[in-house]
Amino acid sequence: MDMEQILLCLSFALIAGLLMSRVAKKVGLPAVTAYLVTGLLIGPYIIGAIGIKGIGFNSLEQVESFGILSQVALGFIAFTIGNEFRLHDLKSMGVEAIVVGICESTVACIVVDAIMIVLHMFFPTLITLPIAITFGAIAAATAPAATLMVVRQYKAHGPLTKLLLMVVALDDAVGLILFAISFGIAQAIQQGGINVTSIVVEPLLEIILSVLLGTVAGACLNYLERLFHSRSKRSALAVGFVLLTTGIAMSEFDIGGIHCSFSLLLVCMFTGTVFCNMSDASEELMSRIERWTAPLNVLFFILSGAELNLTILSNPLVLGLGVIYIIFRCIGKYSGAFIGSTVTGCDAKIRNNLGITLFPQAGVALGMSASAMALTGGDVVRSVILFSVLVYELIGPTLTKRSLITAGEINPDLMVSNRIPNMEKEGYTISDKRR
Repeated sequence: MDMEQILLCLSFALIAGLLMSRVAKKVGLPAVTAYLVTGLLIGPYIIGAIGIKGIGFNSLEQVESFGILSQVALGFIAFTIGNEFRLHDLKSMGVEAIVVGICESTVACIVVDAIMIVLHMFFPTLITLPIAITFGAIAAATAPAATLMVVRQYKAHGPLTKLLLMVVALDDAVGLILFAISFGIAQAIQQGGINVTSIVVEPLLEIILSVLLGTVAGACLNYLERLFHSRSKRSALAVGFVLLTTGIAMSEFDIGGIHCSFSLLLVCMFTGTVFCNMSDASEELMSRIERWTAPLNVLFFILSGAELNLTILSNPLVLGLGVIYIIFRCIGKYSGAFIGSTVTGCDAKIRNNLGITLFPQAGVALGMSASAMALTGGDVVRSVILFSVLVYELIGPTLTKRSLITAGEINPDLMVSNRIPNMEKEGYTISDKRR
C-alpha cells in the first residue's frame, strides 16, 4: 500500500470504531466489543470486499501489514499491566495471584485435553492425538488486552480487579510453559522421539531472558527518567523505552543449537513492574501514557476484528469442534479460578466471578495456533482457534463487565460522561444528567 492509502485506512478505521462505540454504549456493551465488530465490518469479508481503496481493509494480507501497530499496542498494554505488580499489592495478593494463575491455566489445559482425547478415541481420523494435546495447551492462554480495556473504560477498582490484572499477567508465563511442554509432547508423538531441548530448555530460557530484559529496561528507564523534569519529556522517554523493549522482544537468535526468543508480554510487563516499584513518579507518568496510547489501543482491537476469518463459519467440522472447545475451556477456566481462589481463602465475590473474567482469548492463542500448523492436521487447530477467538472476543468483554458489576467493582456513577465535572460547575447533579 502507498502512504496515502495507509493513512486513509487507519483514519477510517479509527473514526468508524469510535462512532461504533457510541452505538455500543446505547445497548450497554463495552467499547472493546464495538471496536472488534467495527473490524469485522470494515474487514476483507464485508466492506473491505467492495475494493474501494482507503475504505476498509481489502485483504487479510493488508490487515497483517499493520501488524507492527498490534505488537506495539500489546507492548503498552503489558507495560501498563506491570503497574499492578507493586510491592505493597504483591505482599497482600501475590500468593493468591500465583496460585490462581497456575490453577486456572492448568485446569483449563487438563479439561480441554480430556475432552479432545475422548473425541480422538471415538473419531481418530477426525482429530489425532498430537492435535488433541495441542488444543489443551492453547486453552491455557488468556487475552489481557480486552480485560484491561474493560477495566479502564469503567474505572473498575477493588480486590477482584487487582487480582484479575495480576492473574492475566502471570497467565502468559504459565501458558507459555504449558504450551511448550504439550506441543513438544505432540511433536514427539508424531515424530516418534522426545526433544528435551524444545520441551524444557527453550521455554524456560525464553521466560528467563524475558524477565532479565524487562528488569534491565525498567531499571534503565527509572535512572534516565530522573534526568528530566518536564512531564512531556518523561512521557516521551517512557514511550521510547516501550518501543525499544517491544522491538528487542520481537528478535530471535540461536546459541549452540538452542533457539532463543522473548515473550513480548513478559518483557514489557517486567519493564513496567520494575519501573513502577523504583520510581516515585510512576503513577502520574502511567496516567499520561494511557492517554497517549488510547488511539493505538482502539486501532489494536479494530485490527484484531479485521483479522478474524469469517470463511471458517462455513465449515461444520470447525464449528462443531469450536463449540466443544469453547464450552470445555470455559468450564476449565471457571473451575480452575474457583479452586485457586478457594484454596487461597478469597471471598465469595472473587470465587464466583473471577473465572468468568478469564474467558477472553486472542493474540497469544493465535500465535500458538500458528505454531501448531507444523503438525499434521494443524490447519484444523488454526481454524478452530480462529472461530473461538471470534466468539470469545465478542462476548468476553461483556461477561467481564457484568462480573465486575456483580462484584461491586464498577461504580454506576462513573459510567457517565467525562463532561460531568463541567456540568456540575453549572449546578447540575448526576441525577439531572441521567434524565
